Amino acid sequence: MDFKELGLDNAVIEGLKKEGIRIPTGVQQVVIRPIMEKKDLIAQSETGSGKTLAYLLPVYQMLLPAEKGIKILVLVPTHELALQVQRQVESLSGNSGLDIASTVVLGNVNINRQIEKLREKPQIVIGTPGRILELIKKKKIPAHLIKTVIVDEADKMLDKDNKEDVKAVIKCCMRDTQLLMFSASLGKDMLVEAALISKEPEIIRVSEKVRIPENISHICFLVERREKIELLRKIVTSIKPAKAMVFINNPADIEELTGKLKFHHYNAECIHGGKTKEERKKVIQDFRLGKLPLLIATDIAARGLHFEDVTAVFHVSIPETPSDYLHRAGRTGRNNKKGLSISVVTKSEMKRIKDIEKEYGIKITLMKMDHGKMQPDTQMEG
Repeated sequence: MDFKELGLDNAVIEGLKKEGIRIPTGVQQVVIRPIMEKKDLIAQSETGSGKTLAYLLPVYQMLLPAEKGIKILVLVPTHELALQVQRQVESLSGNSGLDIASTVVLGNVNINRQIEKLREKPQIVIGTPGRILELIKKKKIPAHLIKTVIVDEADKMLDKDNKEDVKAVIKCCMRDTQLLMFSASLGKDMLVEAALISKEPEIIRVSEKVRIPENISHICFLVERREKIELLRKIVTSIKPAKAMVFINNPADIEELTGKLKFHHYNAECIHGGKTKEERKKVIQDFRLGKLPLLIATDIAARGLHFEDVTAVFHVSIPETPSDYLHRAGRTGRNNKKGLSISVVTKSEMKRIKDIEKEYGIKITLMKMDHGKMQPDTQMEG
């Protein structure tokens, strides 16, 4: 199946070709037509499967002919994901020649500048739900004119920290406003919350069992908690990753880890909520361009960020859930390239490693460092 068969405009198809995109991914094949038919959807497909274009492409089709004025809201959990969606809009519009524009509205950013941008009447507004709700209440976003609301990273957006703002935004819109929810995983709690805000949505799972690509290798090292950072340094020295992400659960620990790595002359930077927008933007850009080999982040800070050619992912903190492991591991091994997912665990954390193995049917091989090289830890496995 190609994009023409899905009913997309020739200008959009030609714009995709300029990005080197000629064949729709699995999720794009199954959601584009239902979206253009104005159906409500809850769609699940794995990380890196093309979900952003899966909702933007039919949205572009529905916006033609392009008229000024806000018609689409895209709700996202983080600043970085908002900017990434905007970059895709800019790329698609620039390459297709279509006069469809977006603007980003975020919390903790000057609201007056955002209001000025809204006066330019973009068709798509991308932002965090709290700020979008604030702008609706100020009557700067005409909720009654919104045709489609898209909830990206829906599993995160419908958790206890975000769901009330998301619900409030949707409640401000008209009853017939289309609601689209996209996620890499569909947990029971998320589906319960989704059922409360949508009207008989069609649930689409691209694969019944979410799987981790086979081109990603999974290993772990068993250490005492106080030895985690030292072991991380040894592994980095051994494999010398060109571009690697290091995950920490607690934001308070990120600066400490980054500082210790820098002290030992490793080229590392971090992103977290305490960084300014400009600081985060520079770190992300440096990592994207390959100037920075080690990016340290929490799951929340890195959510929605997609980078090419990530060779390794380190879990210095073990993911809270197996689906968090899926999100992290899926950042490496893209485009069928080999990837490496490395967990640094304590004895008490081994149960979570076993849970991840069981959930995704993978083998996480226990390793050890021996004279600066990684070797299977056969004694411990025995």
